[in-house]
Amino acid sequence: MKLFYKPGACSLSPHIILNEAGLNYSVEKVDLATKKTEHGDDFLQINPKGQVPTLQLDDGSILTEGVAIVQYLAHKVPAKHLIPAVGTPEYYHAIEWLNYISTELHKGFSPLFTPQTPEEYKKIAKERLLKQFTYVDSVLQKHQFILGSTFSVADAYLFTVTNWAAVVKLDLSHLSALAAYMKRIADRPAVNATLKAEGLK
Repeated sequence: MKLFYKPGACSLSPHIILNEAGLNYSVEKVDLATKKTEHGDDFLQINPKGQVPTLQLDDGSILTEGVAIVQYLAHKVPAKHLIPAVGTPEYYHAIEWLNYISTELHKGFSPLFTPQTPEEYKKIAKERLLKQFTYVDSVLQKHQFILGSTFSVADAYLFTVTNWAAVVKLDLSHLSALAAYMKRIADRPAVNATLKAEGLK
């Protein structure tokens, strides 16, 4: 498999899961501004959406969208328990969290990364994100990981998007459970290795 990624972007989540899963893979960096890969290929020929993460499977086919990719990877190694068993209530709670992170947190950052966004709207976006992260913090006050006692694909995704807060100067330091959680995730060997591989450490 090959993961097309941009350092620190949402592709960090499946990159972490590839390492947690112990799967064989390669990576190729993408310049999203020019839509060129690090080897000079036209990224739009690989993924017409022009977005990362993009996973090229062993048969050469392409899988896109981070939430789909991490589930695919987790299901390849069920013994690693990176997602609960399909059909269980726990599985649907995992999907619930992946959707929440995708729609409420990930997309909530989008206007903050867009230079054309008016400052007044950025302020509203930050207030909204703060409210959502406060909810996440309340959950983490009771659990070690977002689904309970076990690391999952939802943690890789939550860790990835929470890291963006520092980039857009969204202060989450008062959310102590979230801060402790972020350190706990960063200290995992597979996560630490991924951060180093992407030049983030």
